[in-house]
Amino acid sequence: MTDVQSVQVDEVNSLTANGALLLDVRETEEFESGHAPQAVHVALSDVPDHLGDFDSNQLIVCVCRSGGRSGRAAKFLAEQGYLVANCEGGMLAWAEAGLDMVAHAGEPFVQ
Repeated sequence: MTDVQSVQVDEVNSLTANGALLLDVRETEEFESGHAPQAVHVALSDVPDHLGDFDSNQLIVCVCRSGGRSGRAAKFLAEQGYLVANCEGGMLAWAEAGLDMVAHAGEPFVQ
């Protein structure tokens, strides 16, 4: 069993400023409704098809709506040899903390 480190939402901006990748694994419509400005989107079901897109020496912080799907993505990536962390509480915690969000149209929200 692979243990995955958890990080709090208030740590994510610092991690990405220092080179980490924020990987949002929600479905496209969820991502488009509101996401962290620096997030890269790959839906959970597509993560295995994108392994070659990730740098195994770069920390990947996975995020979803509440932390469940991102936890699965982080565990899978860790099993493939990637350095990962799971964003505790997901985008719900992100929005609750008042952190910046962007949307593809309208005001950003977490669905």
